[in-house]
Amino acid sequence: MSQESVSGPSIHLDEFFSEFHAGSLRLRNRFAMAPMTRAKSPGGIPNTENIEYYRAHAAGGVGLIVTEGTYVRGPAAGPTSEVPRFYGEDSAAGWRAVVEAVHAEGAAIVPQLWHTGVSRGDKPDFETDTPSVSPSGVDHTGSRVGRALTSGDLDTLIGSYVESALLAKQLGFDGAELHGAHGYLLDQFFWTATNHRTDEYGGTSAQRAAFPARVVAAIREAVGPDFTIIFRYSQWKGADYTARIADTPGDLEALLAPLVEAGVDVFHTSLRRHWQTEFTDHADDLSLAGWTKKITGLPVITVGSVGVDSVFRGDRIDETQAQRFGLLQQQFERGEFDVVALGRALLADPEWVNKMRAGQLSEITPFR
Repeated sequence: MSQESVSGPSIHLDEFFSEFHAGSLRLRNRFAMAPMTRAKSPGGIPNTENIEYYRAHAAGGVGLIVTEGTYVRGPAAGPTSEVPRFYGEDSAAGWRAVVEAVHAEGAAIVPQLWHTGVSRGDKPDFETDTPSVSPSGVDHTGSRVGRALTSGDLDTLIGSYVESALLAKQLGFDGAELHGAHGYLLDQFFWTATNHRTDEYGGTSAQRAAFPARVVAAIREAVGPDFTIIFRYSQWKGADYTARIADTPGDLEALLAPLVEAGVDVFHTSLRRHWQTEFTDHADDLSLAGWTKKITGLPVITVGSVGVDSVFRGDRIDETQAQRFGLLQQQFERGEFDVVALGRALLADPEWVNKMRAGQLSEITPFR
């Protein structure tokens, strides 16, 4: 990344270095590290390499770290045994060391609590004898995978999310994020392609949001009013970048309102392009993050190809870095979001935020 590619008279990111507060979350700046799956925790237990990975990114200047997706206790939370878990004494000891290392470097940290649902597939190497579970026992193509969740299963899953959220609070995390994006379990309730239920958890937008909202409400009751709950959601899915859970602002409001009522504090809108207008036939030229903030009034984290030259798992971006930083600044000044998350840019250079603050743009290692 050359200095000319990101610098210019219109680029001023000083306002991103202001503090941000939401409940138990206290950030030194508006930059977050996005959650990125690594599968480098043997036996599901965070080890010394994991501790150093998070410590180094905290030292690099971000205000918030959202951990990679961590499995809640099953059934059938995910396919890979080396994804870290967020339950059990051994995993708890590893995460406690991560929290201490990150806090020592001045950053906040929240775990991302994750269940993959039908995306786990039918050939896992973790809990191999347990069939995958999902809202309707089908993937996005309608093919049968595993089985549908029963009402008893849903109660068990709620207990699993609560167990992990309480552990996060006990270990000193600054909040917890629920992974409700990218076609994983909670998102599978939102998405009509994977939710064919005819009970209270399927049908209208509000009904499809009912189970994720129950999870949020149970966590809120368990952790109390001040522990920050972040909810990450997306339109796109890992299996279908064109997927949508809301075609209009009204649809989006119907999905988000139950989550707000249940106790979400912050929304994390996962985008592949942060600058993209969400509802192109609407007069308001807002991103999904902007619509989320307009509809809910809650703080929002945006993300999506910040500081990189290509879209996530996609083609190169036509706009220059300078143009996109200008758009990011405009969105922030319009109040579309409160915090911006970076993923691949921080994989390439954990010191990205410190270098940006110091104006050492030519020294940033670009993502390839």
